[in-house]
Amino acid sequence: MNTSRPMDDPLDETSPLLHERDHGHQKPVQATPLPKGQFAIIMLLCLAEPITSHCIYPFINQLIRDLDITGGDEKKVGYYAGMIESIFFAMEALFVFQWSRLSDRIGRKPVLLVGVGGLCVSMLCFGLSKTFWGLVVSRSLVGLLNGNTGVSKSMIGELTDETNMAKGFACLPVAWSVGSTIGPLIGGQLARPHDRWPRTFTHPFWMRYPYFLPCAASAAFSAFTFLITALFLKETVRKRTPSTDEDGDPARSHHDAPPPLREILTRRVLLSIANYAVLAMVDVAFFSLQPLFLATPIELGGLGLEPPTIGIILGTFGVLNGLFQALFFARLMAMLGPKRLFQQGLLAFVPLYALFPVMSLYAKAHGLTSVVWSLILLQQVLLVVMDLAFGACTFACDGLVGKGDADGRLSRCAGAIFIYITSSVASNRCLGATNGVAQFIASVVRAVGPATSTSLFATSLERNWIGGYGVYPILISMTLALFSVSTPLPKHMWPKVEK
Repeated sequence: MNTSRPMDDPLDETSPLLHERDHGHQKPVQATPLPKGQFAIIMLLCLAEPITSHCIYPFINQLIRDLDITGGDEKKVGYYAGMIESIFFAMEALFVFQWSRLSDRIGRKPVLLVGVGGLCVSMLCFGLSKTFWGLVVSRSLVGLLNGNTGVSKSMIGELTDETNMAKGFACLPVAWSVGSTIGPLIGGQLARPHDRWPRTFTHPFWMRYPYFLPCAASAAFSAFTFLITALFLKETVRKRTPSTDEDGDPARSHHDAPPPLREILTRRVLLSIANYAVLAMVDVAFFSLQPLFLATPIELGGLGLEPPTIGIILGTFGVLNGLFQALFFARLMAMLGPKRLFQQGLLAFVPLYALFPVMSLYAKAHGLTSVVWSLILLQQVLLVVMDLAFGACTFACDGLVGKGDADGRLSRCAGAIFIYITSSVASNRCLGATNGVAQFIASVVRAVGPATSTSLFATSLERNWIGGYGVYPILISMTLALFSVSTPLPKHMWPKVEK
């Protein structure tokens, strides 16, 4: 373990061997242990969303073809796939802020239960849908009912203090990474079970509803999470009487009302959220385009892969990303700094998008050879490099949680934007609203991204833009334009706020 001195305290020939620490830091602060049981439940809740949202990606394009939504026109699959993927985020954007505000009043637990219950019901409905509008309503339902992302962050903020908040929020990207690995594997491996295991799945139900099994599997996880949450999760919002505050002072009861948003959203919060939104935009656009490209026939500019293979490819990213972040993020952060690492991660989307036409052209000329599979692997590696930008974007906000050793830097790297937002609010009574605004902006961006990239893909094929590859220069240009939003970020971490 590295025991070197902090970088801002250089050692020279005049430094005493045993020097005094700053007066305010004479004794190291003992970190408060995380409430493991409660955190385990929150992690289950955080797992449920990526599992259910990523579950459909390996088979959504084949599902649209099987339902004959496009009338047999393969080039139009992208339009409908993008609409189905975007509708969840659009509905979430409309209602997530209201759920977060409601959680400030009635408590976090009821809202979390509604959210995870909505995931369960929505996935069951999705697996039983036989029309395009049935799919749309199913995905809309989960977006309407689910406000768990912002509420979970609020709950973590209430379960932690300044000594362990970093470790608490560091669990969020871990849960998302695990969920984004499990979800595609479930969707890819369990789709069309009567084709893969005809001796086991013999009932006509599985032929009529070939995609119900992966939806039911993800719904079962949400149902299990609902049960555990209902039985064991403890409420973190303290109930108060209408006439008194927590100190029993009637004159101060008016403080229970959350302050106006203009007092919550400081320039630094807005700048951090803006960069997070930029990254979320190009990120969700890519991850919506990737399964569409993998499933599209080779003659139309894709690779023509089946759902099980697509699921493995999509799930591989989660495994590689988790290992790389754990082993190398802190070192790269120390070498490059947060702003430079964020910008390089954002620019990784340029070769990521450029690899799509390269793979397509080679597959058309030579088939799915080892070269194509090597390019797929290269794209997954570049995705890991890109994902460093999420950590760098959040790490830039780190000044509010203090400085520490390498372990502290690593634990803060992935969740510090949420730590920053949480730490910047005046009190817990406006915590839900603040996280709700952040999640609202992210949901709006993520609602636009899938429809944009997949519709551009379909339009490029229909109108033969640049031989059907016109979508990729457009997305690369968009990435370079959005890159300018990162220029106001400080070179190093934000200075600590004096309260």
